[in-house]
Amino acid sequence: MSSKYTTQELQQVLIPQARWTPFPRINDRAGWAKADRAMLEANLKNAEEYLEYDWPTIPATLSLLIVRTGNRNQYEAVSFQKRNVLASLLMAEITENKGRFVDQIINGVWSICEESWWGVPAHLPQTAEIAGLMDVTKPFVDLFAAETGALLSWVDYYLCDRFDAVSPQLRKRIYNEVNYRLMEPLMNQYHGWMGKNAEGRGPNNWNPWICSNWINFVLLLEKDDVRRATMIHKALQVLDEFINPYPQDGGCDEGPSYWGAAAASLYDNVSLLNLASNDAFGYVYEDERFRNMGRFIYRAQIGEEYYLNFSDAGPRVRPSAAMVYRYGKDIRDRDMMEFGAYYRRANNSRISSTHFFRNFFELFLQEEFQNTPKRLPFPKDVWLPDLQVMIARDREGVSDGFYLAAKGGNNAESHNHNDIGNFVVYYDGQPLLIDVGSGRYTARTFNDGRYDIWFNCSDYHNAPTVNGVTQNAGMKYRASNISYKPGKSTVAFASDIAQAYPPEAGINSWIRTVTLTRGKNVQVRDVADLNKAESVTLHLMTCYSSEVTSPGEITIHYKNKEGKDIDFALKYNARQMTAKIEKVKLESEEDEGVRGNWGDTIQRINFEVTTPKTKDSYTFEIRKK
Repeated sequence: MSSKYTTQELQQVLIPQARWTPFPRINDRAGWAKADRAMLEANLKNAEEYLEYDWPTIPATLSLLIVRTGNRNQYEAVSFQKRNVLASLLMAEITENKGRFVDQIINGVWSICEESWWGVPAHLPQTAEIAGLMDVTKPFVDLFAAETGALLSWVDYYLCDRFDAVSPQLRKRIYNEVNYRLMEPLMNQYHGWMGKNAEGRGPNNWNPWICSNWINFVLLLEKDDVRRATMIHKALQVLDEFINPYPQDGGCDEGPSYWGAAAASLYDNVSLLNLASNDAFGYVYEDERFRNMGRFIYRAQIGEEYYLNFSDAGPRVRPSAAMVYRYGKDIRDRDMMEFGAYYRRANNSRISSTHFFRNFFELFLQEEFQNTPKRLPFPKDVWLPDLQVMIARDREGVSDGFYLAAKGGNNAESHNHNDIGNFVVYYDGQPLLIDVGSGRYTARTFNDGRYDIWFNCSDYHNAPTVNGVTQNAGMKYRASNISYKPGKSTVAFASDIAQAYPPEAGINSWIRTVTLTRGKNVQVRDVADLNKAESVTLHLMTCYSSEVTSPGEITIHYKNKEGKDIDFALKYNARQMTAKIEKVKLESEEDEGVRGNWGDTIQRINFEVTTPKTKDSYTFEIRKK
């Protein structure tokens, strides 16, 4: 994107700040009459509860929790609520335009500007020098500092005259804080999210998410059009670091629950730039990789509620319906538009400060949005060769029957879990064999203790433990010899997962093939070639109670979406393996997130090979009883 226009050309392309009106100004009541009134009135009612809101300070000890206990949620709860309240109050004042909310908005702006840190303690450098408290002399930009800057910029855009009537210091304070905390660090120092990491992996969702807010506050606040164009060009260069290594198939290795801040945030950048330049960036919508990045969200859907969750992604996703619809409209993908329309909520009163600018786009497209047919595409077959993910279901367009997904990839993916060779099985859109996914984030989620957390490790995925050794993290630990064979009645995915394990596992090759026979069953076949055979254990994860009902058969007591019990048989060779079932204890703070996703019912089924051999094969079959 940065090579399309030079900085000088960009200055000519961008609408000057003084003349840019992305959405109607607050006094343009004819313009606001075109916005969805039901949404505005619903928020207005909520915002009235904040007229007496006591804006809290954030004590140092709340920030220190990240190093003292590992807890990040208490700080974030206070910080995020303040911003959500400010967002709701601003939208209420725009709706009513009577000045009733202005003083509370001023209090909110001043309170946030007086915070030492706009980000969150979990994103502070984990060094003895920092030790849980921000060094205010060395500002840097994380996700939520950038979000805060964008929110304050929209407050400035809508209430500029009201603020100036109270005191010129209000707008001056907003600009100075945003400039010092965000603009200058972004222009003058390298941040890790801007480019590749030490292993050469491209940046994750932080890059487009922060850039979308960066572009927001630069376009809205910077009056010097030369500096404005220079900063936008720098943001485009940073965005290219995210775009260029992104797979052509559009697959998001962070999983669907991060898509809303990854590919969707890239779309935010493009749509904002088009709004600021009379569609000078419309060419991006024709790019096939960009189009595939959008389509990923519905390609990864399992059922109405569940999505394919690998890495840290959660199993349930509630996509931003209007944003999905807009993305689909701009790339002319009817499936994506109808998918977005399906999740539209009438009279939505929730005004969030996260991706705040999306609210304005949503308010002005309601009529066409609500008239769009609602439909979930549920593709029958999806193959993402770059991501090395296979998805298959019994029938196109419905969630009924079997759903199978399997992955290869590497163990240095963003938000990585050691999960090469993992697969999931769902039935009628409900989980059967699962990827547990992530739990609640704490300090060790992203530090050296990450792989001390059980659900990040391969022995708590549907993967084998060989000679007592599990998979390692890192780019070199990967799948190889990938094959995908689609067909009318069967579809199969195979990979050699040997390289996912360190040498001490003693694996020469381990070919895993997962096959869906549509309308009938799922089969898993492992063919192992080892240089030593001390022990082999194969693991399967489920969120239902299960029991060994006869030699060679485990019964999984599955429940459908209506809560009706339906038993599934998991067949194995009882002469070759012994099955043991254990209930996973959920005891830590991280486990609270797991409990929220699956309940307290996760079981791990361990198949211990009774007489391991250096050359052997193992087969499982999952079918309805």
